[in-house]
Amino acid sequence: MKSFLLKLCIGAFALMSFNELFAQSQQIQLFAHRGSRFEFDENTMAAFKASYAAGLRGYETDIRMTKDGQLVISHDASLGRLTPCKQDVETMTAAEIRQVKTLQGNDMAFLDDLVNYLADKDDFYVEFEMKTNAPLSAYPQERLKEYCTKLYNTAMAKKPAKSIYVFTSSDTLALRMMQSLHPGVDLLLIVNKPINDETIALAKKMDIKRLGCRLEGTTRDAVKKSHKAGVLVSLWPTRSPEDFMLGAYLGADAMTSDVSVSIKQFLDTKATWIKYR
Repeated sequence: MKSFLLKLCIGAFALMSFNELFAQSQQIQLFAHRGSRFEFDENTMAAFKASYAAGLRGYETDIRMTKDGQLVISHDASLGRLTPCKQDVETMTAAEIRQVKTLQGNDMAFLDDLVNYLADKDDFYVEFEMKTNAPLSAYPQERLKEYCTKLYNTAMAKKPAKSIYVFTSSDTLALRMMQSLHPGVDLLLIVNKPINDETIALAKKMDIKRLGCRLEGTTRDAVKKSHKAGVLVSLWPTRSPEDFMLGAYLGADAMTSDVSVSIKQFLDTKATWIKYR
């Protein structure tokens, strides 16, 4: 099935007119979801360093705040999926989390660790996902304000001049808070739906210039509509070369991947006409 889909994607490119192909030749941002979580120990410095060493120049990662106000990198509230510890990040102190190792033996990463690592790596793309909607009770308004202030200040303090740092979330309260504290901040709205009139309208209503939506169900026409509305398109999930080829055909500006190294290797050897970074 995957071989058939790949041939179908390549065939679609072959049938495109010259103008369509030229329009498709924009550079697509490929970036590593949680440091490329199907290839490395997700959201650890080991993963970020390994994906960088493999040539990736973009990450997506997830930020939570400990009980004592420190920013830690973790997708889940509970540490139970990836470590022997079953507690929630928000109920623990930073010191307690620093005692925890992943099941693969890596330390838990804090935002400072990643920011310091990237401080000398210019022209890099990073999405910092604000994981503030679960558990919702952990982020009442004042704590959400503290979280957004610390996240922005920490991330931007050492951002290289040519790098792009984007703050993302499916939590509209967090996005609104970040906007109110830092007008003009680069935001991305995550919606668990394809690009369509509804999702484009929501981004426009919130004055957000980037949409992160599902690859499945997205059409070329919808991506064109988004671009016409001034909204960039990031598609997910991207778990195979077939996914990336489809996203490229649809006209995506960016795609995050759980197997970013494998996709990079495919693009470098099998699809060299696709421009990506």
